[in-house]
Amino acid sequence: MTTLQALQGALLTLVALGGLGVVTARDPLRQTIMVSLFGLLLGLLYLTLQAPDVALSALVVGAVALPLMILLALAKVKGQGE
Repeated sequence: MTTLQALQGALLTLVALGGLGVVTARDPLRQTIMVSLFGLLLGLLYLTLQAPDVALSALVVGAVALPLMILLALAKVKGQGE
C-alpha cells in the first residue's frame, strides 16, 4: 500500500464520517458548518484522486457557495420571525 492510497483511504473515511455528521446534526447552523466541512473533505478527496478540476468545483460549491446560501436563508428566516 502506497502513501497515496493510505491518504485516500483516510480521506474516504473522513468523508463518510462527515456525511454522517451532516445527517445527524439537528441545529441548522451546525448542519451548515458540517456541510462546509463535508465539501472541503470532498474537494481534498478529489484532489488526491488526481481530479483537480472536480476538486476545485467541489471546493467552490460545497465549501463556499452552498453554506453561504444556507446562512443567508437562515438569516432571512430568523429576521422574519422577529
